[in-house]
Amino acid sequence: MRVNQEPACVLHHHDYGETSLLLEMFTRRHGRLGVVAKGARRAHSPLRFTLIPFQPLVIGFSGRGELPTLTAAEPAGAAPAIAGEALFCGLYLNELLLRLLHRHDPHERLFESYSEALGRLGEGRDREAALRVFEKRLLEDIGFGLVLDHDVQDGVPLQPGQFYRYLPERGPVPAHAADGEGIAVQGASLLALAREQLVDGAVLHEVKHLMRALLARHLGERPLTSRGLFRRRSVRNALEYPQTMTDAERSKL
Repeated sequence: MRVNQEPACVLHHHDYGETSLLLEMFTRRHGRLGVVAKGARRAHSPLRFTLIPFQPLVIGFSGRGELPTLTAAEPAGAAPAIAGEALFCGLYLNELLLRLLHRHDPHERLFESYSEALGRLGEGRDREAALRVFEKRLLEDIGFGLVLDHDVQDGVPLQPGQFYRYLPERGPVPAHAADGEGIAVQGASLLALAREQLVDGAVLHEVKHLMRALLARHLGERPLTSRGLFRRRSVRNALEYPQTMTDAERSKL
């Protein structure tokens, strides 16, 4: 198989042999893909500073089996300015894709959602909201979409002022009918997530708690590396600059 002009991004890479790289990539039409970039670590290779996370690429690859060979890679526009806290957010998105997507399983809409999320992170715009929206779309794309418009017990529309318990295998039910099971969440938060309009701090907090619980069912017991890195960075900052931390920053520890 030979593929040319395929939009892609690097999710992760590590050394392969003496001069090559083994790349995990997310591509528009071929999904998650492992490729070998031969000679990419040589001193004068043009790929050394191209095959980096978050850089939009157009690639070519060829070969059979699980690890085809990268035949071309060029930047497809400027990389989003992802640094500081946004860097950890970007690494988190990449890790979700690595953990939850199967190789060679196309996810064209999710590829666009990923590119959109990186753009929002690079702009420093609503980072928490960008993460929650991407998590929602990721679950939808892998077949575990959320019920966000009606109560699954009675089929009636969700009410913003009512409290619910979200049952992971079913969806939201009135809190009084759940016998303490599921994740506590207000109707307003579920409706805001459905509209992908997450601007209220209390709503963001509830939605973050909900999404973390739902994703944990699919991620298994192994902790996310990106989350641990962010937590250690936050703790270090708190020790160095305790008087300058905001309540929002402390809540992420």
